[in-house]
Amino acid sequence: MIIHAVLLVHFVLPAQIAASQSPAEVTRLLQSATDAESRGDFEQAIADARKAVELIPSSAIALLKLGDAYMRKRDYEAAIPPLKRALDLNPDSLAVHQLLGYALLSQGYAVEAIPHLEIAHESGALGIAQLQVDQPEEAIVNLKSALAKSPDDSDLIYYFGKAAAALSSESNERLLARFPQTARGHQVLGQSYYSAKRFSEAEREYQKAIALRPDLPGLHLELGEIYAASSQWTQAEERFRSEAKLQPGNAEVAYRLGDALLQGGKMKEAAEELRRSDSLRPDMPETLYALGRALAVSDPTAAEQILHRVIAVEKESLLAAQAYLLLASTHRRQGKSELAAHDMEEYKRIHNVASKPEQ
Repeated sequence: MIIHAVLLVHFVLPAQIAASQSPAEVTRLLQSATDAESRGDFEQAIADARKAVELIPSSAIALLKLGDAYMRKRDYEAAIPPLKRALDLNPDSLAVHQLLGYALLSQGYAVEAIPHLEIAHESGALGIAQLQVDQPEEAIVNLKSALAKSPDDSDLIYYFGKAAAALSSESNERLLARFPQTARGHQVLGQSYYSAKRFSEAEREYQKAIALRPDLPGLHLELGEIYAASSQWTQAEERFRSEAKLQPGNAEVAYRLGDALLQGGKMKEAAEELRRSDSLRPDMPETLYALGRALAVSDPTAAEQILHRVIAVEKESLLAAQAYLLLASTHRRQGKSELAAHDMEEYKRIHNVASKPEQ
Protein backbone atom coordinates (compact mmCIF):
# COMPACT_ATOMS: atom_id res chain seq x y z
CA MET A 1 0.00 0.00 0.00
CA ILE A 2 1.03 3.60 -0.58
CA ILE A 3 1.44 4.08 3.16
CA HIS A 4 4.73 2.19 3.11
CA ALA A 5 6.33 4.76 0.82
CA VAL A 6 5.52 7.67 3.08
CA LEU A 7 7.48 6.10 5.90
CA LEU A 8 10.63 6.85 3.96
CA VAL A 9 10.01 10.56 3.88
CA HIS A 10 7.82 11.51 6.83
CA PHE A 11 8.62 13.05 10.20
CA VAL A 12 12.27 13.50 11.11
CA LEU A 13 12.93 14.82 14.62
CA PRO A 14 14.97 18.04 14.53
CA ALA A 15 17.44 17.85 17.39
CA GLN A 16 17.21 21.56 18.18
CA ILE A 17 13.43 21.35 18.63
CA ALA A 18 13.71 18.39 20.97
CA ALA A 19 16.40 20.13 22.98
CA SER A 20 14.39 23.31 23.35
CA GLN A 21 11.23 21.55 24.55
CA SER A 22 12.48 18.55 26.55
CA PRO A 23 14.90 17.72 29.34
CA ALA A 24 18.23 16.24 28.38
CA GLU A 25 17.16 12.65 29.10
CA VAL A 26 14.09 12.96 26.87
CA THR A 27 16.20 14.49 24.11
CA ARG A 28 18.64 11.58 24.42
CA LEU A 29 15.80 9.02 24.27
CA LEU A 30 14.23 10.61 21.22
CA GLN A 31 17.56 10.72 19.41
CA SER A 32 18.16 7.10 20.40
CA ALA A 33 14.74 6.18 18.98
CA THR A 34 15.60 7.93 15.71
CA ASP A 35 18.94 6.11 15.54
CA ALA A 36 17.23 2.78 16.24
CA GLU A 37 14.74 3.42 13.43
CA SER A 38 17.56 4.11 11.00
CA ARG A 39 19.01 0.70 11.92
CA GLY A 40 15.64 -0.97 11.47
CA ASP A 41 15.42 -1.79 15.19
CA PHE A 42 11.84 -0.70 15.66
CA GLU A 43 11.35 -2.47 18.99
CA GLN A 44 14.18 -0.40 20.48
CA ALA A 45 12.77 2.76 18.88
CA ILE A 46 9.37 2.07 20.44
CA ALA A 47 10.92 1.38 23.85
CA ASP A 48 12.94 4.62 23.78
CA ALA A 49 10.00 6.71 22.60
CA ARG A 50 7.72 5.17 25.23
CA LYS A 51 10.19 6.06 27.98
CA ALA A 52 10.29 9.63 26.69
CA VAL A 53 6.48 9.80 26.85
CA GLU A 54 6.54 8.45 30.40
CA LEU A 55 8.96 11.19 31.44
CA ILE A 56 6.90 13.97 29.80
CA PRO A 57 3.37 12.74 29.00
CA SER A 58 2.46 16.17 27.62
CA SER A 59 5.25 16.21 25.03
CA ALA A 60 3.71 16.25 21.55
CA ILE A 61 7.13 15.50 20.05
CA ALA A 62 7.61 12.38 22.18
CA LEU A 63 4.10 11.17 21.34
CA LEU A 64 4.73 11.84 17.67
CA LYS A 65 7.98 9.89 17.79
CA LEU A 66 6.21 6.98 19.50
CA GLY A 67 3.53 6.97 16.81
CA ASP A 68 6.24 7.26 14.18
CA ALA A 69 8.06 4.22 15.56
CA TYR A 70 4.87 2.16 15.56
CA MET A 71 4.20 3.25 11.97
CA ARG A 72 7.64 2.13 10.86
CA LYS A 73 6.98 -1.22 12.49
CA ARG A 74 3.69 -1.24 10.56
CA ASP A 75 1.75 -1.56 13.79
CA TYR A 76 -0.78 1.03 12.70
CA GLU A 77 -3.33 0.16 15.36
CA ALA A 78 -0.84 0.92 18.15
CA ALA A 79 0.22 4.15 16.42
CA ILE A 80 -3.24 5.72 16.55
CA PRO A 81 -3.58 6.49 20.33
CA PRO A 82 -0.26 8.38 20.76
CA LEU A 83 -0.84 10.26 17.50
CA LYS A 84 -4.29 11.33 18.63
CA ARG A 85 -2.84 12.54 21.93
CA ALA A 86 -0.10 14.41 20.04
CA LEU A 87 -2.76 16.08 17.91
CA ASP A 88 -4.70 17.18 21.00
CA LEU A 89 -1.51 18.85 22.24
CA ASN A 90 -0.50 20.30 18.87
CA PRO A 91 -3.54 20.50 16.53
CA ASP A 92 -1.60 22.44 13.87
CA SER A 93 1.12 19.82 13.33
CA LEU A 94 1.11 18.68 9.70
CA ALA A 95 3.36 15.74 10.61
CA VAL A 96 0.82 14.43 13.12
CA HIS A 97 -2.09 14.89 10.72
CA GLN A 98 -0.12 13.07 8.03
CA LEU A 99 0.78 10.03 10.13
CA LEU A 100 -2.59 9.84 11.86
CA GLY A 101 -4.36 9.99 8.50
CA TYR A 102 -2.27 7.11 7.18
CA ALA A 103 -2.67 5.06 10.36
CA LEU A 104 -6.45 5.47 10.33
CA LEU A 105 -6.68 4.66 6.63
CA SER A 106 -4.57 1.52 7.04
CA GLN A 107 -7.00 0.28 9.69
CA GLY A 108 -10.05 0.95 7.53
CA TYR A 109 -11.20 4.16 9.22
CA ALA A 110 -11.40 6.04 5.93
CA VAL A 111 -14.04 8.55 7.04
CA GLU A 112 -11.97 9.55 10.06
CA ALA A 113 -8.75 9.64 8.01
CA ILE A 114 -10.03 12.03 5.32
CA PRO A 115 -9.87 15.34 7.25
CA HIS A 116 -6.32 14.62 8.43
CA LEU A 117 -5.17 13.73 4.91
CA GLU A 118 -6.81 16.88 3.55
CA ILE A 119 -4.94 19.05 6.07
CA ALA A 120 -1.66 17.26 5.30
CA HIS A 121 -2.26 17.59 1.51
CA GLU A 122 -1.68 13.86 1.03
CA SER A 123 -3.55 13.59 -2.27
CA GLY A 124 -2.74 9.93 -2.97
CA ALA A 125 -3.91 8.57 0.37
CA LEU A 126 -6.83 11.00 0.34
CA GLY A 127 -7.96 9.62 -3.01
CA ILE A 128 -7.78 6.07 -1.66
CA ALA A 129 -9.81 7.04 1.40
CA GLN A 130 -12.42 8.79 -0.77
CA LEU A 131 -12.69 5.70 -2.94
CA GLN A 132 -13.37 3.60 0.15
CA VAL A 133 -16.25 5.87 1.20
CA ASP A 134 -17.85 5.77 -2.27
CA GLN A 135 -16.66 9.15 -3.53
CA PRO A 136 -15.09 8.05 -6.85
CA GLU A 137 -15.35 11.45 -8.51
CA GLU A 138 -13.38 13.17 -5.73
CA ALA A 139 -10.98 10.20 -5.57
CA ILE A 140 -10.11 10.52 -9.26
CA VAL A 141 -9.16 14.19 -8.85
CA ASN A 142 -6.78 13.48 -5.97
CA LEU A 143 -5.31 10.29 -7.41
CA LYS A 144 -4.66 12.06 -10.71
CA SER A 145 -2.84 14.80 -8.81
CA ALA A 146 -0.75 12.22 -6.95
CA LEU A 147 0.06 10.37 -10.18
CA ALA A 148 1.35 13.58 -11.73
CA LYS A 149 4.01 13.61 -9.01
CA SER A 150 4.61 9.82 -8.94
CA PRO A 151 3.62 8.42 -12.37
CA ASP A 152 5.27 5.03 -11.77
CA ASP A 153 3.63 4.27 -8.42
CA SER A 154 1.83 0.94 -8.96
CA ASP A 155 -0.51 1.49 -6.00
CA LEU A 156 -1.66 4.85 -7.34
CA ILE A 157 -2.15 3.42 -10.82
CA TYR A 158 -4.22 0.56 -9.37
CA TYR A 159 -6.45 2.81 -7.27
CA PHE A 160 -6.90 5.32 -10.09
CA GLY A 161 -8.16 2.50 -12.32
CA LYS A 162 -10.43 1.29 -9.54
CA ALA A 163 -11.82 4.80 -9.01
CA ALA A 164 -12.44 5.23 -12.74
CA ALA A 165 -14.26 1.88 -12.86
CA ALA A 166 -16.35 2.83 -9.82
CA LEU A 167 -17.29 6.17 -11.37
CA SER A 168 -18.19 4.46 -14.63
CA SER A 169 -20.31 1.91 -12.79
CA GLU A 170 -22.06 4.67 -10.86
CA SER A 171 -22.82 6.57 -14.08
CA ASN A 172 -24.10 3.43 -15.79
CA GLU A 173 -26.40 2.62 -12.88
CA ARG A 174 -27.83 6.13 -13.03
CA LEU A 175 -28.31 5.84 -16.79
CA LEU A 176 -30.07 2.47 -16.53
CA ALA A 177 -32.28 3.70 -13.70
CA ARG A 178 -33.47 6.78 -15.61
CA PHE A 179 -33.25 5.83 -19.29
CA PRO A 180 -33.38 2.02 -19.61
CA GLN A 181 -35.17 1.99 -22.96
CA THR A 182 -32.87 4.42 -24.76
CA ALA A 183 -30.10 3.43 -27.16
CA ARG A 184 -27.52 4.28 -24.49
CA GLY A 185 -29.41 2.22 -21.93
CA HIS A 186 -29.37 -0.82 -24.20
CA GLN A 187 -25.69 -0.16 -25.02
CA VAL A 188 -24.69 -0.10 -21.35
CA LEU A 189 -26.63 -3.30 -20.69
CA GLY A 190 -25.01 -4.89 -23.74
CA GLN A 191 -21.57 -3.93 -22.43
CA SER A 192 -22.41 -5.57 -19.11
CA TYR A 193 -23.51 -8.80 -20.80
CA TYR A 194 -20.42 -8.76 -23.01
CA SER A 195 -18.13 -8.43 -19.98
CA ALA A 196 -19.87 -11.45 -18.47
CA LYS A 197 -19.38 -13.36 -21.78
CA ARG A 198 -23.15 -13.63 -22.21
CA PHE A 199 -22.87 -12.95 -25.91
CA SER A 200 -26.41 -13.74 -27.03
CA GLU A 201 -27.92 -11.34 -24.47
CA ALA A 202 -25.33 -8.70 -25.40
CA GLU A 203 -26.14 -9.11 -29.10
CA ARG A 204 -29.84 -8.64 -28.40
CA GLU A 205 -29.27 -5.40 -26.47
CA TYR A 206 -27.03 -3.95 -29.18
CA GLN A 207 -29.57 -4.79 -31.86
CA LYS A 208 -32.21 -2.87 -29.85
CA ALA A 209 -29.83 0.08 -29.53
CA ILE A 210 -29.07 0.09 -33.27
CA ALA A 211 -32.77 -0.11 -34.11
CA LEU A 212 -33.29 3.09 -32.10
CA ARG A 213 -30.18 4.97 -33.32
CA PRO A 214 -28.48 3.23 -36.26
CA ASP A 215 -26.10 6.15 -36.84
CA LEU A 216 -24.80 6.33 -33.25
CA PRO A 217 -20.98 5.94 -33.38
CA GLY A 218 -19.63 2.92 -31.53
CA LEU A 219 -22.69 0.67 -31.59
CA HIS A 220 -21.77 -1.25 -34.76
CA LEU A 221 -18.14 -1.51 -33.60
CA GLU A 222 -19.09 -3.01 -30.24
CA LEU A 223 -21.59 -5.42 -31.78
CA GLY A 224 -18.91 -6.46 -34.26
CA GLU A 225 -16.57 -7.19 -31.36
CA ILE A 226 -19.22 -9.52 -29.91
CA TYR A 227 -19.37 -11.42 -33.19
CA ALA A 228 -15.56 -11.50 -33.36
CA ALA A 229 -15.37 -12.90 -29.83
CA SER A 230 -17.48 -15.85 -30.95
CA SER A 231 -15.62 -16.17 -34.31
CA GLN A 232 -18.65 -15.12 -36.38
CA TRP A 233 -16.44 -13.33 -38.86
CA THR A 234 -19.02 -12.66 -41.59
CA GLN A 235 -21.32 -10.88 -39.15
CA ALA A 236 -18.34 -9.09 -37.58
CA GLU A 237 -17.19 -7.85 -41.00
CA GLU A 238 -20.67 -6.54 -41.76
CA ARG A 239 -20.81 -4.54 -38.52
CA PHE A 240 -17.29 -3.19 -38.87
CA ARG A 241 -18.10 -2.04 -42.41
CA SER A 242 -21.13 -0.18 -41.06
CA GLU A 243 -18.98 1.47 -38.43
CA ALA A 244 -16.32 2.38 -40.99
CA LYS A 245 -18.95 4.30 -42.98
CA LEU A 246 -19.83 6.26 -39.85
CA GLN A 247 -16.21 6.77 -38.74
CA PRO A 248 -13.88 6.59 -41.75
CA GLY A 249 -11.10 8.31 -39.78
CA ASN A 250 -11.12 5.86 -36.88
CA ALA A 251 -7.96 3.71 -36.92
CA GLU A 252 -9.37 1.08 -34.56
CA VAL A 253 -12.42 0.54 -36.77
CA ALA A 254 -10.17 0.09 -39.81
CA TYR A 255 -8.05 -2.38 -37.86
CA ARG A 256 -11.09 -4.35 -36.69
CA LEU A 257 -12.46 -4.54 -40.22
CA GLY A 258 -9.07 -5.56 -41.59
CA ASP A 259 -8.70 -8.27 -38.95
CA ALA A 260 -12.19 -9.64 -39.65
CA LEU A 261 -11.37 -9.78 -43.36
CA LEU A 262 -8.09 -11.49 -42.53
CA GLN A 263 -9.86 -14.09 -40.39
CA GLY A 264 -12.28 -14.67 -43.25
CA GLY A 265 -9.43 -15.34 -45.68
CA LYS A 266 -9.90 -12.12 -47.69
CA MET A 267 -6.24 -11.22 -47.71
CA LYS A 268 -6.22 -8.48 -50.34
CA GLU A 269 -9.11 -6.55 -48.78
CA ALA A 270 -7.66 -7.11 -45.33
CA ALA A 271 -4.31 -5.63 -46.39
CA GLU A 272 -6.05 -2.54 -47.78
CA GLU A 273 -7.94 -1.88 -44.55
CA LEU A 274 -4.92 -2.58 -42.37
CA ARG A 275 -2.77 -0.21 -44.43
CA ARG A 276 -5.49 2.42 -43.99
CA SER A 277 -5.47 1.82 -40.23
CA ASP A 278 -1.68 2.19 -40.18
CA SER A 279 -1.92 5.46 -42.10
CA LEU A 280 -4.44 6.80 -39.58
CA ARG A 281 -2.42 5.73 -36.55
CA PRO A 282 1.09 4.61 -37.51
CA ASP A 283 3.11 1.92 -35.76
CA MET A 284 0.33 0.24 -33.79
CA PRO A 285 1.94 -3.21 -33.34
CA GLU A 286 -1.28 -5.25 -33.55
CA THR A 287 -2.18 -3.55 -36.83
CA LEU A 288 1.29 -4.12 -38.24
CA TYR A 289 1.34 -7.78 -37.23
CA ALA A 290 -2.07 -8.38 -38.85
CA LEU A 291 -0.85 -6.59 -41.98
CA GLY A 292 2.24 -8.80 -42.01
CA ARG A 293 -0.01 -11.86 -41.91
CA ALA A 294 -2.16 -10.50 -44.72
CA LEU A 295 0.89 -9.93 -46.96
CA ALA A 296 2.97 -12.96 -45.96
CA VAL A 297 2.06 -15.01 -49.06
CA SER A 298 1.26 -12.37 -51.70
CA ASP A 299 4.09 -9.93 -50.93
CA PRO A 300 6.69 -11.53 -48.63
CA THR A 301 9.18 -8.67 -49.04
CA ALA A 302 6.64 -6.11 -47.80
CA ALA A 303 5.56 -8.52 -45.05
CA GLU A 304 9.18 -8.83 -43.90
CA GLN A 305 9.58 -5.05 -43.67
CA ILE A 306 6.36 -4.68 -41.73
CA LEU A 307 7.18 -7.49 -39.28
CA HIS A 308 10.53 -5.86 -38.57
CA ARG A 309 8.56 -2.73 -37.66
CA VAL A 310 6.60 -4.84 -35.17
CA ILE A 311 9.83 -6.08 -33.63
CA ALA A 312 11.28 -2.56 -33.49
CA VAL A 313 8.23 -1.34 -31.55
CA GLU A 314 7.63 -4.39 -29.34
CA LYS A 315 11.27 -5.46 -28.84
CA GLU A 316 11.10 -8.37 -26.34
CA SER A 317 7.34 -8.92 -26.02
CA LEU A 318 5.31 -12.00 -26.95
CA LEU A 319 4.02 -10.15 -30.01
CA ALA A 320 7.62 -9.62 -31.12
CA ALA A 321 8.15 -13.36 -30.69
CA GLN A 322 5.11 -14.04 -32.87
CA ALA A 323 6.51 -11.67 -35.48
CA TYR A 324 9.73 -13.69 -35.58
CA LEU A 325 7.72 -16.89 -35.92
CA LEU A 326 5.85 -15.46 -38.90
CA LEU A 327 9.13 -14.21 -40.37
CA ALA A 328 10.56 -17.72 -40.06
CA SER A 329 7.62 -19.13 -42.02
CA THR A 330 7.94 -16.39 -44.66
CA HIS A 331 11.68 -16.94 -45.06
CA ARG A 332 11.22 -20.68 -45.23
CA ARG A 333 8.79 -20.35 -48.14
CA GLN A 334 11.37 -18.17 -49.90
CA GLY A 335 14.08 -20.77 -49.39
CA LYS A 336 16.03 -18.54 -46.99
CA SER A 337 16.83 -21.30 -44.53
CA GLU A 338 19.54 -19.45 -42.59
CA LEU A 339 17.28 -16.45 -41.96
CA ALA A 340 14.45 -18.81 -41.00
CA ALA A 341 16.72 -20.57 -38.50
CA HIS A 342 17.78 -17.23 -37.02
CA ASP A 343 14.12 -16.15 -36.76
CA MET A 344 13.24 -19.37 -34.91
CA GLU A 345 16.07 -18.87 -32.45
CA GLU A 346 14.88 -15.33 -31.74
CA TYR A 347 11.31 -16.59 -31.39
CA LYS A 348 12.33 -19.22 -28.84
CA ARG A 349 14.55 -16.81 -26.91
CA ILE A 350 11.95 -14.06 -26.59
CA HIS A 351 9.08 -16.47 -26.01
CA ASN A 352 10.92 -18.20 -23.17
CA VAL A 353 11.75 -14.89 -21.47
CA ALA A 354 8.39 -13.17 -22.05
CA SER A 355 6.38 -16.22 -20.97
CA LYS A 356 8.02 -16.38 -17.53
CA PRO A 357 5.91 -14.88 -14.73
CA GLU A 358 7.33 -11.77 -13.09
CA GLN A 359 9.28 -12.49 -9.94
